[in-house]
Amino acid sequence: MSKPILAFIGAGNMANSIIGGLIAKGYPAANIIACDPVAGNLQSLETSYGIRTSTDNGSAARQSAVVILAVKPQVMKAVATQLQPHLAHGPVVISIAAAISTASLERWLGAQAAIVRCMPNTPALVQAGASGLFANRHTSAEQRDIAGEILSAVGIAIWLQREELIDAVTAVSGSGPAYFFLLMEAMIDAAEKQGLSRDTARQLTLQTALGAAKLAQASDVGVDELRRRVTSPAGTTAAALQSLESGDLRGTVETAMRACARRSVAMATEMGS
Repeated sequence: MSKPILAFIGAGNMANSIIGGLIAKGYPAANIIACDPVAGNLQSLETSYGIRTSTDNGSAARQSAVVILAVKPQVMKAVATQLQPHLAHGPVVISIAAAISTASLERWLGAQAAIVRCMPNTPALVQAGASGLFANRHTSAEQRDIAGEILSAVGIAIWLQREELIDAVTAVSGSGPAYFFLLMEAMIDAAEKQGLSRDTARQLTLQTALGAAKLAQASDVGVDELRRRVTSPAGTTAAALQSLESGDLRGTVETAMRACARRSVAMATEMGS
């Protein structure tokens, strides 16, 4: 079966990562068009992947069955409004911009537009992303399938039944990498204070984080059980975990994630006006 033509509106890092993931999985380069006002971004994509490029968003959209909006939230309204006259053929529009609701996109793109709202995260840059997706009522099953295929090229893609769950996805995986980076930063700093060189502390911390995630993915038990298995009674790990629990680590994480979700809701209102 032939693959649909995709138009990426915006050719920054996230678009680059998705395009790279699609090409790596065999998606035909001739069926991908990238648009961007920065000539250097387009030239880099042409050289790296052999795709088509353009500075004409409307022309690219008219040729495509799928339009991926990969622009900053601050310019989404202007870009989407300019695209609306070029969507009469009914493509599915995938938005990967944070805090832009489907209601706002429908106002700008047209009330009948098929829209998939996606919350990806930065590990998509290394094909290890986690994305939450929500489709509006105008999106067909076939359009959902192609949207899922596109986002699965850079990690996992999980469909949501309610749009408001995007805010929870933002709190877990959208902003989540920063939480782990902060923990890794703190571990590196603490290890250096205990005498390790900065480089050694960094290597050990990053490999430990990677190993823990891989072990959790490969295991048939939950992370709570994995934690118990590595924690010997009255041992070194138990001492560390007791210190973390006494500092209310769980409550701190929950508070942080609620703050993230609240800000996601507020930004949707701000960006949609």
